[in-house]
Amino acid sequence: MLATNCPQCGAALAFRSADLVAKVCDYCRSTIVRHGEVLENAGQAAEVPEDVSPMQIGARGRDGDRRFEVVGRVRWRWADGAWNEWCCAWSDGGHAWLGEAAGRWMLLEEVEASAWDGGAVAAMRAGRPVAPGMTATLGELEYAVNDVQEIACIGAEGELPYPVPIGTKGVSVDLARPDGRAASLQTENGTLNAYAGRYVTLAELRAENLREFDGWPRPRFAV
Repeated sequence: MLATNCPQCGAALAFRSADLVAKVCDYCRSTIVRHGEVLENAGQAAEVPEDVSPMQIGARGRDGDRRFEVVGRVRWRWADGAWNEWCCAWSDGGHAWLGEAAGRWMLLEEVEASAWDGGAVAAMRAGRPVAPGMTATLGELEYAVNDVQEIACIGAEGELPYPVPIGTKGVSVDLARPDGRAASLQTENGTLNAYAGRYVTLAELRAENLREFDGWPRPRFAV
């Protein structure tokens, strides 16, 4: 862990992993990017709008024998709503993303975009439209597109593997398989990023330190 101070306001900052190089200052909302021990102010991050998610920074869970802590969040807007992508730091190093949309959760880790093939991927690389029903392959596994949205970042907080400035735009494509595997392909400022994993539940992840709010009592597994 690197303990330092925000170059903008002087508040204490902590970078817990070399894998997470961007940190949104809790006080001045500056996005600080670490290059070794050199800190760069990459600009202001908009405050994440309030929502009714039970997840929060500081929540913990596990996937099998691997433990994680939620350390950051990016909130994306699409035409009819918004969703959260929670950055999870593994206790043994590295990170994953816990996508939350309409009460469903996807636990995804980044994979090389070059490992993907198929019609949906070819269309995204060429800047052509992608539609539900199109397919993409990762190794020998074929995924079907089930959702396509134009997106824009409306806020970020905590620690992230890279800065996501307010207004970052792109296209998000969700894919799934009948066996519960899930994937996401996203273009952000022209760059194709790929993620693969599976659908999960908070109970399966044995999530702890969840946020309580009116109308959502903390479930028994999280007590």
